[in-house]
Amino acid sequence: LIAAALAADGSAQAQAPEGRLKKIAETRTLSIAYRADAVPFSFVGDKGEPTGFSIDLCRRVASSIERQLKVPGLKIEWVPVTVESRFETVAKGRADMECGSSTMTLSRMKQVDFSSAIFVETTGLLAKSASTLRSITDLAGKRIAVVAGTTNEAAINRQVQRRRLDATVLPFKSRDEALAALEEGKVEAFASDRLLLVGAATKAKDPRALTLLPDQLSL
Repeated sequence: LIAAALAADGSAQAQAPEGRLKKIAETRTLSIAYRADAVPFSFVGDKGEPTGFSIDLCRRVASSIERQLKVPGLKIEWVPVTVESRFETVAKGRADMECGSSTMTLSRMKQVDFSSAIFVETTGLLAKSASTLRSITDLAGKRIAVVAGTTNEAAINRQVQRRRLDATVLPFKSRDEALAALEEGKVEAFASDRLLLVGAATKAKDPRALTLLPDQLSL
């Protein structure tokens, strides 16, 4: 799982910047897209500013670009994005890079370039502690929430089909909506990156009422 980003290497020091780097040098501004619902990688902190592991890394990238392009005082312009808009925002130039928890896939590489991997994770399942669910095999005939358009959705659909669970996978627009559905009993489990599920649980009304199942699923 990695953050989508523009290419900025040492060659920028040896020759005049081109393309996106030229625009950054001329405007002295770096536009960074960020997610507000990807704790602990990218979210809005108490001061109302983007924060998180991926955000910290992208700030370091910004400092590197500032030195390489020799543009002291490079301004960062933060651009909020959603699961649906994150790649298009970079591809169409509305942001120079994206900081979040985006998984690299061949289809996505047709739209954007990716940085080196910054973390590796699998799809997990969050459920209510009081339930009888202990693994994905207990979800036969149950409802599973996912965030639409994510690799987690694809991973869960594949696992459900392979295991013939006859479970219903319900897509939601955001992680907050999927978590709310779990808390309200509209679904029995919520599937996402395991670390993101831990982050989501901290925002629950009662974090102790939720448990992370041991399954580590992948495509």
